[in-house]
Amino acid sequence: MGADDEAIGHEQARRLRATMVAAGIDRDRLWLSYFSIGGEVSELEVDAYLHHSLSLPPLQRDLLAQAANELVAAQAPPPAPYVDDLRGDRAPPRGDPAGTEPNVPVQDGDVLDRDDPGSPEH
Repeated sequence: MGADDEAIGHEQARRLRATMVAAGIDRDRLWLSYFSIGGEVSELEVDAYLHHSLSLPPLQRDLLAQAANELVAAQAPPPAPYVDDLRGDRAPPRGDPAGTEPNVPVQDGDVLDRDDPGSPEH
């Protein structure tokens, strides 16, 4: 690993930690998400990387970044609608390209229960 790549890895780790802190993502959750998308290093190695004690190959660093970005995106609330959104004059809200998101109140997070209006079972 060259000096430039090592410096890039150090900066990636620093910024990844900043993202984790800002989004409230703990190492366990990050590692599980990273592992589920094909990450190959252990949780202990990820911890060492985050604390600048271990260098990781660029692909593994990018998979960690992808896992963090997916976790951050999953936490983002749906955007507040404009009047035209509700009149149907605008494109569907971000995250719902087909405009299929049911108009139901959010209850207990973002999961519809069987009894909720708009749920497939209802």
